[in-house]
Amino acid sequence: MNAPPGPRRSMTLFEAASQFCRYPTPWLLGTALAAALIARLAVGDWQPADAVVPVVMAAAFPFVEWLIHVVILHWRPRRIAGLVVDPLLARKHRQHHRDPRDTALVFIPLPALFAALASALAIALWAFPRTGLGLTFLVVILAFGLGYEWTHYLVHTGYKPKTRLYHAIWRDHRLHHYKNENYWFGVTTPGTADRVLRTYPNPSSVGTSPTAKNLYNSGPGATSLGRARL
Repeated sequence: MNAPPGPRRSMTLFEAASQFCRYPTPWLLGTALAAALIARLAVGDWQPADAVVPVVMAAAFPFVEWLIHVVILHWRPRRIAGLVVDPLLARKHRQHHRDPRDTALVFIPLPALFAALASALAIALWAFPRTGLGLTFLVVILAFGLGYEWTHYLVHTGYKPKTRLYHAIWRDHRLHHYKNENYWFGVTTPGTADRVLRTYPNPSSVGTSPTAKNLYNSGPGATSLGRARL
């Protein structure tokens, strides 16, 4: 499946969706979501807890998203026991910061996506007291994952916000990329976790970071010690 070229100066929502569907990640997540939904409907056994799971996950998701962004995606390369620890997700995320308009770099790397899908399936099958409840979790987490990929992708296209909610999300994420990478870590909500965790300053009170597009001075011209802090 060929990836489309970088975003144009502006585009419609239909054009953005058409390009989104040309990447493999949405198809993988969409197929997994459809399979999980079919399995959930086939199992049945609906109970009140099945209505609680989506509510709890919706409340927790902004904070999980924030934690993953801060701890994993913004992982600073470091030397541990003589080895440089620099995970794939962190490396890809630094590439994404260097070229935010390259939509191919927006998506979860496929090796990480396959690992995440396998982990979600394992949790669904073995961490819940009922198969039906585990499948409810699986449906919700896959829907959130697909929503995350779509929202993140859309922010990095030429599509301009038309609603107040999306404009807030779009603005915050652009501040993260072009103003200061140390703030505005939310992607799918308008500063929900950032406000609680105090990474949502007034933009006028924050200086423009010289490393917003070159995290930790880790670009091609950086030295090995600059890329990996001891």
